[in-house]
Amino acid sequence: MPKRSPNREVTSKKAASAASKVLRDPKSSKAAKSAAASALTQRPNKK
Repeated sequence: MPKRSPNREVTSKKAASAASKVLRDPKSSKAAKSAAASALTQRPNKK
């Protein structure tokens, strides 16, 4: 089985902010929240 290269995709700050709003909105659909969470996992960690 070949080695997988690490995922180097990074979500922009603007997109991460929008994703955060979706996650905080109780009216957001489950699919929207799932997509938003996926986007936020691609943000670099704060140090």
